[in-house]
Amino acid sequence: MQRHRTEPRPGWQQTVEEQGLIYPLTRHPDGSLRPYWDESAYYSFTLPEVEALEGVVEELHRLCLEAAAHIVAEDRFADLGITDPAVAAAVAESWRRRAEQPSLYARFDLRYDGTGPAKLLEYNADTPTSLVEAASPQWFWMEERFPGADQWNSLHERLVAAWRNQARLLPPGHPVHFAHSHDDELGEDQMTVVYLMETARQAGLDTRSLAVEDIGWDSLAGRFVDRQCRFLRTVFKLYPWEWLVSDAFGAHALRTADLGGGTGSTLWIEPAWKMLLSNKALLAVLWELNPGHPNLLPAYLDGPRGLARWAAKPLLGREGAGVLLHDGTGPAPVPDPAVRHCWQELAPLPDFDGNRTVLGAWVVEDEPAGLGIRESDGPVTDEYARFLPHVIL
Repeated sequence: MQRHRTEPRPGWQQTVEEQGLIYPLTRHPDGSLRPYWDESAYYSFTLPEVEALEGVVEELHRLCLEAAAHIVAEDRFADLGITDPAVAAAVAESWRRRAEQPSLYARFDLRYDGTGPAKLLEYNADTPTSLVEAASPQWFWMEERFPGADQWNSLHERLVAAWRNQARLLPPGHPVHFAHSHDDELGEDQMTVVYLMETARQAGLDTRSLAVEDIGWDSLAGRFVDRQCRFLRTVFKLYPWEWLVSDAFGAHALRTADLGGGTGSTLWIEPAWKMLLSNKALLAVLWELNPGHPNLLPAYLDGPRGLARWAAKPLLGREGAGVLLHDGTGPAPVPDPAVRHCWQELAPLPDFDGNRTVLGAWVVEDEPAGLGIRESDGPVTDEYARFLPHVIL
């Protein structure tokens, strides 16, 4: 694994916008616009490195599913901060009937620098983003800059195949609605939803676009509808389940969730059982069940337990928000007692010429499917991180 500097292509901004990445630039707190898609550098891997990473992803995905089964079997929902019995019961039932519910994708965030085993930092299994840039613009970048080379990237083909494979689970005669929130200043959610809708369309499905805010509850009919009061039978939502269950209609969403075969219910994609995997408490459960595993970091829910260096991660945090780091020197930061955390051994991100790198390894239908790389200037990958392409050389 190496980082290489290179000259961006002329007109790169327009090029990646035409390929689906609608925000090639991001505005930073100082008011400056800087590239989000950054092709002034790229990463190269050898084929054995990529094959080894694919094996790690397969192993981690297997361990995560085993951990989810353990949480349900041992009724450990409180460890995830799920204290409402109705929510716990719905998630458990969703897990038991997961074979009847469509599930497309997830993303592992890994710490890896080309030496030693990759380490799991977190698992984004409900509403992962950075999909568009990983699937489309970086593939076309490789074809233009490195004709005949390869890339760990079968995302688009696998997503289309996943829709086609799982079409049998969808209610016949109804379109698939793709929903995202209007509260999306950057446009990331909208971009991801539009892309996934296109993959479903290419699989032959009838698709419709919908804003989350335009989903209503018909109290007379007892079902979810759009603004024209049309029944929403299937909804892909890039809206976290933990937000959904706490909203005004959350109880209705759980009570009427289609776990397979219900004619008056709504089939949600991703399904409710993904709440088991999109929670940092999973990291502690994984370590408890697999202590010493080479691809895991020690992690605990009741404090650092003697870890000299640690990262305290909110159980439901996103894009690095609220993460506290202690490198073993000076006074340790004190997490907000009102927020539940997971304490994970600190594994500083690899430093490539001052750039801190995290690998986003994708899973589609339980199979490794591709790689996206983000860089940050600081020790935590946040909303201002950059996306860089990669190539197998």
